[in-house]
Amino acid sequence: METISRKIQEVSGRIARACAAAGRAVPSVTLLAVSKTQTADTVRAALAAGQRCFGENYVQEGLGKIAALADQRAHLAWHLIGPVQANKTRDVAEAFDWVHSVDRLKIAQRLSDQRPPDLPALQVCLQVNISGETSKSGLAPGEVDAVARAVAALPRLKLRGLMAIPEPAPDVQAQRRPHRALRELLERLNADGLGLDTLSMGMTADLEAAVLEGATIVRVGTAIFGARGP
Repeated sequence: METISRKIQEVSGRIARACAAAGRAVPSVTLLAVSKTQTADTVRAALAAGQRCFGENYVQEGLGKIAALADQRAHLAWHLIGPVQANKTRDVAEAFDWVHSVDRLKIAQRLSDQRPPDLPALQVCLQVNISGETSKSGLAPGEVDAVARAVAALPRLKLRGLMAIPEPAPDVQAQRRPHRALRELLERLNADGLGLDTLSMGMTADLEAAVLEGATIVRVGTAIFGARGP
């Protein structure tokens, strides 16, 4: 636990320094601990160290941890950051608080239909393939406006913003370019009246660049939990 607590403090320090460089308030950036492949006990240790938001890539793995940590449910926010398959939308709608990876209107419609009415609205982001990589999921930037408007109109969902996983870049200036493009896309949507407030971007290697360009959620796994095994 001491190691996890120290790592969380180190990452929080990186965020704070990036916020200072950007002239931003530190609370404007949320640290999302990516707990993919970690055990429920490891998540519990991070929770004890003060971490509250956790991101899962795989639905079934996430559901197992949500169940194992049911006694702490009121103190946790569970974010799905990996792909959402149509046959998993009910599980996602019933168990998670956030979904960052909505990349099709069909998926949003199913999440809306299947979100239990006794739960708060499911917070969602649209995933954008901001670097145009053929290996990555996500909407092309030109598709985002129409999908965003349709998703914003769905009941039981709250469209919060955009998410991206840019291709790796060698330095901060190169890293900033795709993050800037995502921010500018969100600004255009807001200029058209959508009122979005979330940019989910930046990971262990590029969180400073993301914060400098306006990230409100950074998704960090390796710097907290160490390199993942195969």
